[in-house]
Formats: sequence, C-alpha cells, structure tokens
Amino acid sequence: MRMTSKGQVTIPMEIREQVGLLPHTEVEFTVDGDGVRITRARGQKHSRGWKIVEHARGRGTGNLTTDQLMKLLRG
Repeated sequence: MRMTSKGQVTIPMEIREQVGLLPHTEVEFTVDGDGVRITRARGQKHSRGWKIVEHARGRGTGNLTTDQLMKLLRG
C-alpha cells in the first residue's frame, strides 16, 4: 500500500468488512510502538452528516414552501 502526497491510504475492503468500517465511519488513530492503530471512534453520538444538517438547520432566509422549492430546483 502506498500513501498519497496528502497522507491518504485505502483500507482494503476485506479489512473494512471484517471490522465493520462503513463509509463515513468516524475513526481514531493511535500511535502503537512504531506503527499506527486505527479504531472506530467511541463516544460519537451523531454522524458527520447529522452534524452538517444541524449546522444548516434554521439558516435559510427564503420564504418558499418545500413544494415551491422542489418545483424551482427541478424545473
């Protein structure tokens, strides 16, 4: 496995399936001797997606209904 210039690596699918790492799973890195251990983050009450939605909630400034907005977006 080769690391990219941004420090990214791909965790092989067999390993992800074995330990249950799904897309968008929060993980933690721990230095373990001369290696690194990756584990599912503990204590995370909400997913990243939930946090994004909560951040955006109530910030809209328009007064369109959902139906009007859908019609506008879909033509």
